[in-house]
Amino acid sequence: MAARVSIARAARSLASSAAPPRQLRSSGLLCCGNGAAWQRSAMRAAALEKTSLRQELRRGFAASATAREKKYTEDHEWIELEASGKIGTLGITTYASSALGDVVFIELPELGLEVNAGDAIGAVESVKSASDILTPVGGTIVEANGALEDKPANVNRDPEGEAWIARIEVRDAKELDGLMGKEEYEKFTSE
Repeated sequence: MAARVSIARAARSLASSAAPPRQLRSSGLLCCGNGAAWQRSAMRAAALEKTSLRQELRRGFAASATAREKKYTEDHEWIELEASGKIGTLGITTYASSALGDVVFIELPELGLEVNAGDAIGAVESVKSASDILTPVGGTIVEANGALEDKPANVNRDPEGEAWIARIEVRDAKELDGLMGKEEYEKFTSE
């Protein structure tokens, strides 16, 4: 079994193992291998974007009037607070999902687990590597996405939607202030 590393470290090592074609490098897409693999990665990323957009549209007016911004970490995890500001849904980013490749196993966190920001709450194993899932905030795990135990590959299809990893009762919502917004994260991943 491969040694576990943070998703960010796995993404960096995979990115450095093969230089992407010039037009894909600027888009922030990541994949290893030959040109055909790059093309498949680009198509997968485009499909993931469409899926995420559809889900945002589906939420539409059902969402509360106060917009909740999804926040991102440098380790390629995301968190989105519910309207109450007390429960956050977290998972790995589309960028991380593409970098990891085909996910074959997910270790989910235990319910009731007390964690601090930066603690490992589980792991994602793919055909390329294994990576710890780090929580961006401190709190208590109140739910894990059990559907991923049977179908871990869903993380490749919709990592920032239906394939969320866990829900956490956030101890201090101010911890989200140090995280990146969508535009800042996109800039971070394109560098």
